[in-house]
Amino acid sequence: MYAITIPEPGGPEALVWAEVPDPVPGEGEVLVEVVSSAVNRADVLQRQGFYNPPPGASPYPGLECAGRIAEVGPGVTGWAVGDEVCGLLAGGGYAEKVAVPAGQLLPVPDGVDLVQAAALPEVAATVWSNVFMVAHLRPGETLLVHGGSSGIGTMAIQLAKAVGARVAVTAGGPEKLARCQELGADILIDYREQDFVEELRQATDGAGADVILDIVGAKYLDRNVRALAVNGRLAIIGLQGGAKGELNLSALLSKRAAVTATSLRARPLSEKAAIIAAVREHVWPLLADGVVKPIVDRTMPMSEAAEAHRLMESSSHIGKILLASPKA
Repeated sequence: MYAITIPEPGGPEALVWAEVPDPVPGEGEVLVEVVSSAVNRADVLQRQGFYNPPPGASPYPGLECAGRIAEVGPGVTGWAVGDEVCGLLAGGGYAEKVAVPAGQLLPVPDGVDLVQAAALPEVAATVWSNVFMVAHLRPGETLLVHGGSSGIGTMAIQLAKAVGARVAVTAGGPEKLARCQELGADILIDYREQDFVEELRQATDGAGADVILDIVGAKYLDRNVRALAVNGRLAIIGLQGGAKGELNLSALLSKRAAVTATSLRARPLSEKAAIIAAVREHVWPLLADGVVKPIVDRTMPMSEAAEAHRLMESSSHIGKILLASPKA
């Protein structure tokens, strides 16, 4: 088969479409013939040499895919050759085939195109696990989403609105904020021009956000704590603004607030399977009903992954960037 390889870490040109051995499904795995994958920030970090796959995972980038089951490995039940699926991966999505643990597979939701289904597993699992399973967002509460126009952000807006929460977003510029508003965002904050702490304070009559979903990290840590409501929960899922910051424990104590930080890729298979099962139960019906939808900026040939990475790094996209296999 062919896959996007990284012979040496570097810029987007480090991504090379090359012939590699076919994967073989092991115990509890299925082999998926990939129709599409999606670009994530973690893929960029892997390309740069900063985020290696966990032990035993595919060396190729790609944390999610959609396609058809080509082979069912030993010990797998409930799936058959020919099933159209999408899946959460520890790596290997930028390829024509990938072996996927059966517990990380999902059926393609009713009404969703097979190619576009690749836009769903990573964002749905990340948002559901952090915003709902960890931070326990409830109806009537306020969620602040940093990077509202990103793949994660566009999913978070939709899911939060679906459960009856109020949504505030930060994004860069009027076009991105307008798209967030179309998806249901109630409070629109241009982080280039406005202070999100002050804007949120005014919009919530001083209360602040009950839950904050943060992709920035250290750069926003102090302001995020200030933006939290009493009993607020800050969920950190990214470090785009650095890994080390100063935390004001006094402010945290006074608000009886909590800070959590999670990643998805290196979790044990059992934890990923539990998250995927929750996503199938809670998110998939919303997709089938059209309440939630994948937001795709564009679809590019997988062999043009380098250009897709340049687009990701420019941050000019809205929603997900997909890579289509030659077999799509």
